[in-house]
Amino acid sequence: MNRQKRIAALRATMRQHDMEAYLITGGDAHLSEYVPDRWKTRQWISGFTGSAGRLVLTHRKAGLWTDSRYFLQAEEQLRGSGIELYKTGLPDSLALHDFLLEELPVGGVVGMDGMSVSAAEVRRLERLLGAKPVRLNTEWDLLDEVWEDRPPLPQAMAFMLPDEITGQSVADKLEAIRSRLRKAGAEALLLCALDEVAWTFNLRGNDVDYNPVALAYAFISMQESVLFIARQKLTEEVATQLLDRGVILADYGQIIPYLERIPPHQRILVDPDKTPETLHNLLLQRGTLLEDLTPANHLKSVKNPVELAGFRRAMLRDGVALTRFFHGLEKQLAEGAQPTEISLTETLTTLRSEQPLYVSDSFRTICSYAGHGAIVHYSATPATDAVVRPEGILLVDSGAQYLDGTTDITRTLAPGEPTQAMREDFTRVLKGHIALAQCRFPLGTRGSQLDVLARKPLWDAGINYLHGTGHGVGHCLNVHEGPQSIRMEENPVTLQAGMVLSNEPGIYRTHQYGIRTENLMAVVKDCQTESGEFLSFETLTLCYIDLRLLIPSMLSGEELAWLNHYHEMVYERLAPHLPEEERLWLKEKTQTITPPTHGAD
Repeated sequence: MNRQKRIAALRATMRQHDMEAYLITGGDAHLSEYVPDRWKTRQWISGFTGSAGRLVLTHRKAGLWTDSRYFLQAEEQLRGSGIELYKTGLPDSLALHDFLLEELPVGGVVGMDGMSVSAAEVRRLERLLGAKPVRLNTEWDLLDEVWEDRPPLPQAMAFMLPDEITGQSVADKLEAIRSRLRKAGAEALLLCALDEVAWTFNLRGNDVDYNPVALAYAFISMQESVLFIARQKLTEEVATQLLDRGVILADYGQIIPYLERIPPHQRILVDPDKTPETLHNLLLQRGTLLEDLTPANHLKSVKNPVELAGFRRAMLRDGVALTRFFHGLEKQLAEGAQPTEISLTETLTTLRSEQPLYVSDSFRTICSYAGHGAIVHYSATPATDAVVRPEGILLVDSGAQYLDGTTDITRTLAPGEPTQAMREDFTRVLKGHIALAQCRFPLGTRGSQLDVLARKPLWDAGINYLHGTGHGVGHCLNVHEGPQSIRMEENPVTLQAGMVLSNEPGIYRTHQYGIRTENLMAVVKDCQTESGEFLSFETLTLCYIDLRLLIPSMLSGEELAWLNHYHEMVYERLAPHLPEEERLWLKEKTQTITPPTHGAD
């Protein structure tokens, strides 16, 4: 079926269930950002391939709500679908709940799949729609009724990371979780988020592209820990390792029957933002729910010394692959070759795959040339694949999963001679990046309090970007990891030593170019003064920054010192692992920049 037929089929099914509207979150039964093919429901109906968005169908209208990362992409992908784009975060954009209030009659029913929408989102919608009132029905997954060839559950094999890589055993992690449960006054915990389950049991998998996780739930009480996972996904060796660690194995499909049978009156901790509404309701019937971030979420965000050492090793190997990639690209262009966005993406993946402990890319590479760079999460297709020429700007945002760490880096390059405007924009972005990278801040600081540092050089020029400045990064886990973040929106989670975050301010000129400079940083202890303990950032990423786009006179002496020190570190760590030609090339790319004389660039 084409999009129009799919929408028509869904509307017909809505009528059969007496629903005036249907909400599609695009989430899976674990509320993941990136989902297996089976749960790509939003994409199947609309054609929109972004990782974030809410799609609502009524019998007369359809709308997609997504954030600034996907505005340009959504406009292109929704064209001709009859689905209107609503831009989340813009003051003049109609909110999803206001749309429903306008379109639905009093007593109207909004349907949604209770296994792919969080309990928190349902509660928020109930409050926002309560004035009409509008009723929510979470009992039916209507996509199951209209998607005839819907993909099955993925069955990729899972594997365990050894304690030498994780730095902590499963038994130690379970004890740490139980200790936090006791302090919270809870007796049990339900884990639904795939990365939290993976971290707790040192388990990894291949069920979701780019995220090394396996479909699984976990229920942890003071008496037992139960892992719900398809038995065929575990080798005998992995199953034995888990059983030897006191883990009870149950089939993935037994999560609902298990929750229906747990002893009543327990105090169970759940994260309402990461628990499907259906499972949340089951637990409400069995006991008292304590709603908060889970201990696993907090614990996994603070990397132990072994994990941080793994990150540094992974960055080194990644830096070698990136140096070979950018060196090769420059040679290709000098020789008159015409690489494309897709061919460069494939080359970069190949170079990374040659590095030890490589598992996969950590997300789909964003290789965006010229105007495509303004599409924040652009993904080249055969129809859009642009030839990269020795002119304009190329933005490459990429990363990899290694067994001992996860990488995420963006570099902006000038394949030819950049314009003055390009250089000014690039330097402003770099100033913001440096301001965040070199800041010192007191213990207890939230990411939202630091976000302005990266934006001020842009704000001074009347420029802003609408995406976050920094996200958490997992250890051989999801490249987008919570609970920590650096963004304008308030997040109560404070930054702690051991957390790993990105630093990625940017400027986007529609139909012209995009500029973003991104490194990963670890939060580290800095100093103790009479004012208390202070933290700072250690930059982990190892890759040169294109000096052809730089206007040195726009940098302060302190900013130039940071850049020179960073390039010195990049060269010293990567050079011993490079052949002579690449080593000499990198030496030139990381040359020391001296303060310019007055009035010079």
